[in-house]
This record gives sequence, structure tokens and C-alpha cells, in this order.
Amino acid sequence: MKLPVTIHRARLGPVEFKVIRPARPLLDAVLVDHDSHLDAYLDQQAAKLFGGLWTLAASSPRSLIHLPMRGNPAPAHEPPEAGTRQLDLVLLHHSLQFAPSRWKDVRARLGPGRRQTVTLPAPVLTEDSLIHQESRHYRENRDLFHQHVHAETLFMTGSAKVFRDTARHFIDVARNGPGYVPVHPRYPRFVTELHSHAGVLGNAREIRVEYCDAWIR
Repeated sequence: MKLPVTIHRARLGPVEFKVIRPARPLLDAVLVDHDSHLDAYLDQQAAKLFGGLWTLAASSPRSLIHLPMRGNPAPAHEPPEAGTRQLDLVLLHHSLQFAPSRWKDVRARLGPGRRQTVTLPAPVLTEDSLIHQESRHYRENRDLFHQHVHAETLFMTGSAKVFRDTARHFIDVARNGPGYVPVHPRYPRFVTELHSHAGVLGNAREIRVEYCDAWIR
């Protein structure tokens, strides 16, 4: 999988941060904070891009992966609700130990960046990854996501393994969402979840990922 990205660098004092963004605007994609959980609404292209960037986060432990999308049009079947807000998303490896409180300053220092194309392996659900899923339920497991919200941005912090193993959710939406919706008129929603029972969430809320092909313009 070839993924066009833009590489940005921002310096705060003696520390330089590397920020990776998709090279093209992330259009038909919305991340909604419902307080008790989060909803991601994605069209096919956005779901592919999410899967690619999720995979990139697994192999880029020294980078912040930024998906800017707050302010995008809402899905036609899910108009904005009172008490909800749209968020940007940042994916980062736990070893980076980045404080979300610094994000606003880092974001303000990002320049135009440098275009680059990275080549990624396609996420695959293998027998080994199924074994990893079972092992997640043991108390000593440390491959968990943790979340923080700051400056209208959701920070998803995790290990390389948990990013790699969960990228398949977005690939599943991209592959199966477009074909599912037309043949299920009574419930035209293709949904997958990063669920609390899946053993991938530590201090983190559930995320529903839903295919959507109609947006409020």
C-alpha cells in the first residue's frame, strides 16, 4: 500500500517534533465525541486512509500522526447533536511520552511540510493476530490504547502491536461498507468497533467506525 503523506517538523525549545499528515485533505471523515463513546464516520477513501495511517503509527514510534478533520460536513443520517463536538485525531506511540498540553504550540508551528510517499504492508488478520487478541485479556497485557482530549483533538496512544492489530477495522469498512449498504435498505449501516470487551482499550472509550457515503454539504 502506497500512502502519500506530508512530513512536518516543529521545534519547541530544544525539542523537535515530527508530525505526519495525509498529503491530501481528509474530506468525508468525521470523528464525533459523544462523551460516553466516540463515533468515526468514514467514506471508502477515508477508511483506507485511516487504515494506512493506523499502520504507519505502528512503524513510526518517533512521530505524531495527525488527521485534521474537525469542521468537516456531518453525515447526512447523523446531523450534529447538542452536546457533541467534532475532533481532530493524533496517533502516537507510548514511548514518545508526548504531553497533549503541548499540542497547540506544536500545531501552530507547523509549516507547509515536505511531500513523501511511504510504502506500507496491508493489514492482515492472521492466526497469530487472533492469538494476540485472546492474550489481551490477561491482566499483564500492556498493549492497550489510552486516550486524552486536548485542543479539540483526540490523542490515541498505544504500542506498535495494538496499532498494527486494530488497523484492520478500517480496512474492513473500506472493503465491505460500499457493498453492504445498498443491499440492506432496512439498516444501511456497516459498523465495526474498537470495543471495551476486545482487550485493546485501557484508559480509553469505545470507538464505533461506520461507513457513510452521504454527507451534509
